[in-house]
Amino acid sequence: MITRETIEQAHERIKPYIHRTPVMTSAGLNEATGCSLYFKCENFQKIGAFKARGAVNAVLSLSPEARSKGIATHSSGNHAQAVARAARIAGVPAYIVMPRNAPEIKKRGVRAYGGQIFECEPTQEAREQMLARLIRETGAVLVHPFNDYAVIAGQATAAKELIEDVPVKLDVVLTPVGGGGLLSGTILAIKFFSPRTEVIAGEPAGSDDAYRSLQSGKIETAQAQTIADGLLTSLGDKTFAIIREHIGEIITVTDEEIVQAMRMIWERMKIIIEPSCAVPFAAVLKAKEKFSGKNVGIILSGGNVDLERACKLFAGIYK
Repeated sequence: MITRETIEQAHERIKPYIHRTPVMTSAGLNEATGCSLYFKCENFQKIGAFKARGAVNAVLSLSPEARSKGIATHSSGNHAQAVARAARIAGVPAYIVMPRNAPEIKKRGVRAYGGQIFECEPTQEAREQMLARLIRETGAVLVHPFNDYAVIAGQATAAKELIEDVPVKLDVVLTPVGGGGLLSGTILAIKFFSPRTEVIAGEPAGSDDAYRSLQSGKIETAQAQTIADGLLTSLGDKTFAIIREHIGEIITVTDEEIVQAMRMIWERMKIIIEPSCAVPFAAVLKAKEKFSGKNVGIILSGGNVDLERACKLFAGIYK
């Protein structure tokens, strides 16, 4: 369903509405890991996360008639903001189902873009039930957070830019994995634009459904026992099919390892990333021998940090 041309067309479609985010390096982090790291900084993206890419591509791929009654989705935050912004670009309403415990910074972002929030219990079942009701009542079109080929193609453009902008041949590219939209998009971009590069994912040990899905051969249910709140979703059938066929490996990391990785990036690179974003770097720190001497690309997925939560988290660490 997604070809090289699909990704190239998606890139052209969304270019007026996204940043071409920078690729940054850090000599200190290279020394700490024993490899050459190239960070694709999607924390500097519109809405503060890579999700801006997929949402804009999906919404603008719809005909004006199809999207005229609005766009609906469910999300813990970054996709919610991205859809609200994409709907505003298209001039249509956005109906967003969010778990009641979603970070307040992400709720404020949705409202700032004109999205209407409908809160639900923090379970996949509650999200889907409320979303189905909204779609019935409004006639809005669903833009799924990850299990949508137009969304996947949009997310693939981040890896495409990374390959184009890094001055060396990358041996490995890493992303986090939740629902799998960024990971499956990255896999396809690497397949078409840098086929000798391996793709590896990082995943929280407290919500390791993607890792377990690869072991069992079927989609496993996500847990909710991690600070990486953006990665609490199970894979979809579209993303699982792509990941299962092409992924090199999924490395799981603890919350303590995630916090250490986030802290190192904050301190060494002087940039803000959210916990979910730190997961692939945590994987590199955990498995240094695997990446030793290699050129490693990491997609920093987002920087929408709830500062109140972060201050409490770091206060606990520094005691």
